[in-house]
Amino acid sequence: MSIVIRTERKEDYSQVWDVNFQAFGNREDEAKLVDRIRLSEYFIPNLSIVAEINNEIIGHILLSKAEVFDTDMVHEVIVLAPIAVKPGHQNQGIGKQLILEAFNRCKDMGYFIVMLIGHPTYYPKFEFKQARQFGLELTQFEVSDDVFMVCELKSNELSKIKGELKYPKAFLG
Repeated sequence: MSIVIRTERKEDYSQVWDVNFQAFGNREDEAKLVDRIRLSEYFIPNLSIVAEINNEIIGHILLSKAEVFDTDMVHEVIVLAPIAVKPGHQNQGIGKQLILEAFNRCKDMGYFIVMLIGHPTYYPKFEFKQARQFGLELTQFEVSDDVFMVCELKSNELSKIKGELKYPKAFLG
């Protein structure tokens, strides 16, 4: 059974909704977030990626643009949210394949900083580190240090950026 990792297409939207709904315990929040991001100026179609087996979408990852505000500068960064794999296909490395493909695409497009709010034991496997230790802050949401993370896709990129991450309106519901 071979897994195809590819860019999401419009005709995939209903299956992607279903993947996010099922992966997050039959909750609509993440599926609605995906819909809102797609309609925003921060959406990057090439960073909405699906995993497919036999024409069935079983996984999805979405990365989009956000901004880090420093005193006199605004830095464009990428935020990862959400990533979802259907319950029957979890713990099989599909999320890892989606993340690695997304990282390669980010690098190809010149994006070298990826940030997220995520599980403190899962994301460090992909070189995510606690963001506040690098002078990055998040105040829009109350989150602990261990879940606010950053990944540097190119050496020394974190030395070029400081400030407060501001998620786009799409993330605010």
